[in-house]
Amino acid sequence: MATSTPAPPTTILLVRHGQTNSTGKVLPGRAPGLHLADTGHRQADRAAERIAELDGVDAVYTSPLERARETAAPIAKVTGHRPRIERGLQECDFGDWTGASLRRLMRKREWRTVQRAPSTFRFPGGESFPEMQHRIVTTLERLRDQHRGRTIVCVSHADPIKAAVAHALGTHLDLFQRIVISTGAISIVTWTDGGPTVLAVNSTGNSLKELRFS
Repeated sequence: MATSTPAPPTTILLVRHGQTNSTGKVLPGRAPGLHLADTGHRQADRAAERIAELDGVDAVYTSPLERARETAAPIAKVTGHRPRIERGLQECDFGDWTGASLRRLMRKREWRTVQRAPSTFRFPGGESFPEMQHRIVTTLERLRDQHRGRTIVCVSHADPIKAAVAHALGTHLDLFQRIVISTGAISIVTWTDGGPTVLAVNSTGNSLKELRFS
């Protein structure tokens, strides 16, 4: 009986942008004009060095926000691909909370819902967590279909990457806050005929060549 040859895996490297001067202090959201700090540029360069070890990166996509584009720049240089702006990789729309101090937000009654039951929460004037997850997942599905059997890089933000990883793991959105995505970290999901496999989450130091892509 003839058997079909398995399709080669399709792999997406999800890179969180590097550190900014407001990382951990405010909820920047989609506010324009936020650039990488010196540490963030070093993190972007390190991510690029690690990705340069891999063969056959097919494309580099990035959120349109400055901090993501600046992180994508050295990755694009080492891979030889011009970064493509992809709005589906945007940060969550935090609406009226955009730019607010995290210390002040943590005192809000709603903050407990954000941490414990995010699937029920919509940011005032902004996105809900389910909408954000649907956006990032469908974006990655579309890009995966465009680059079947290849490896691509997507530079995005902490919450969208956490939501994408949770979806790939089959983890309920209400548990996605348990996933940590640090600035400059690389998370990797690969798809075969059997579905997604998460190869790495929040990776910041080891060689990516040690991971199996099949």
